[in-house]
Amino acid sequence: MSLTLRLLATTLILFAVCDSASAEDWTRFRGPNGQGISSEKNLPLKWSEDENIVWKTPISGTGWSSPIIHGDHIFMTSAEDDGASCRVICVNRTSGKVLWNEEVHRQEPGAKRRQNSYATPTPVTDGKQVYAVFYDGTVVAVDFTGKRVWKNQEVKFFSLHGLGASPVLADGQLIMAFDGSSRDDQATGWKKPWKQAVVLALDTKDGSVRWKGHRGESRVGHVTPILVEDGKLLVSAGGDRVQGFDVKTGKRIWSIYSQGEGVTPSPVVGGGLIYTSSGFEAPTLRAIRLGGEGDVTESHIAWEQTKGVSALASLLYIKPYVYTITRSNILHCLDAGTGEIVWMQRLTGVHSASPVYADGRIYVLSEEGVTLVLKPGDKYEEIASNKLEGNYLASMAVSRGQFFIRSADHLYCIGAK
Repeated sequence: MSLTLRLLATTLILFAVCDSASAEDWTRFRGPNGQGISSEKNLPLKWSEDENIVWKTPISGTGWSSPIIHGDHIFMTSAEDDGASCRVICVNRTSGKVLWNEEVHRQEPGAKRRQNSYATPTPVTDGKQVYAVFYDGTVVAVDFTGKRVWKNQEVKFFSLHGLGASPVLADGQLIMAFDGSSRDDQATGWKKPWKQAVVLALDTKDGSVRWKGHRGESRVGHVTPILVEDGKLLVSAGGDRVQGFDVKTGKRIWSIYSQGEGVTPSPVVGGGLIYTSSGFEAPTLRAIRLGGEGDVTESHIAWEQTKGVSALASLLYIKPYVYTITRSNILHCLDAGTGEIVWMQRLTGVHSASPVYADGRIYVLSEEGVTLVLKPGDKYEEIASNKLEGNYLASMAVSRGQFFIRSADHLYCIGAK
């Protein structure tokens, strides 16, 4: 091989390695770290129905699960037949073509909040299988062709709100928090605490139960867990509780009382603190120190703040600030070390989707399809406002220089064509 050809081959290999290293998959709710943070660069700043739309694909059925991405595969869940038909959908990332749409389970639809759906939990993938959870608590695993590998119905879930949390993967396990209420006495577990909430770990190979973690006295919630301490500790919150569980055994290591049922926002972690939001009754933001054993309510709360409490959208930590969106759709920026409010800004529209940080910017999507692009910092600074058609409750995903945004009817790929 000539010197010129050898140099060309080396250059092509380097380009391939660099491209592979920079390309990030978005494999679960709120991305690879579960905190809505992407390492992607050169993302579009502006878009509309006529600008920077790579493709727009109709998605059948109803579901508020967020899209996840692995390589050229995009996965979502959906429910058809008035919620009875539970489906996993695969879309090609480059073309937007629906590769398959498979029914993986049938369930009996029941009570839920208007804002919820019968396919709200965002699926998760390990690159081999896709794991999805549906309204009735059924967990399924499918391969990348849509073939069902296993089904688990250990938990017969019920909640007047429906099911809103999403699963995570850790140590060869699928872990899902089920914070529901009683079918017989619907106030129990909702208005009245009970001991039936379960954090369930299933073996990803066959769906068998690895362990069941128990909260003790708690109430309904919809919080997706996060992993801390190098993946050894699962931080999971439900109504009235924020707790740490050993990932291998399911043993509850510590617990904090955090009054409020129906809590939805997922926590974030940074600077040695976990930032959480509680639910109805006594909504409060809390910063919790890592470590400790048993009930650490009195010893491990670094600060509390009753203003700026997130209601639906999850929190976002961008050092040195924590960003929250209240039920009144007011965006707050708080000092992560003290909980003091740095600034607040009333937003237009309703905000259910969780914010994303990517390419040095914060992206905030409203139900009306407007994405605000903000510069993080000690003052409110809006860079762009981008409008799409439709209704939006799912959180956006970021992968390989593109945004993926799901409306009630379509999936958008946004980026340079």
